[in-house]
Amino acid sequence: MLSSSQLRRAAKLQEKIESMQQELASLLGGSFSAGSSEAKPARKKREMSAAARKKIADAQRKRWAKQKGETPADKKAK
Repeated sequence: MLSSSQLRRAAKLQEKIESMQQELASLLGGSFSAGSSEAKPARKKREMSAAARKKIADAQRKRWAKQKGETPADKKAK
């Protein structure tokens, strides 16, 4: 069991740590929390053109056809 003076000292240390964390966060320009993972800012969702999506889809279909042993023309004939 801790004595009252030890508890007061622990509380003061905790306050110092919190104030130093706030100071560090203001210097780094973000939030800082010891003991937990830092929250990363949300990434902006990338937009893809319809042509790029079609190009990627066509390439994937070609890979699937190659894996199955079909040609893209075989697939369209079905």
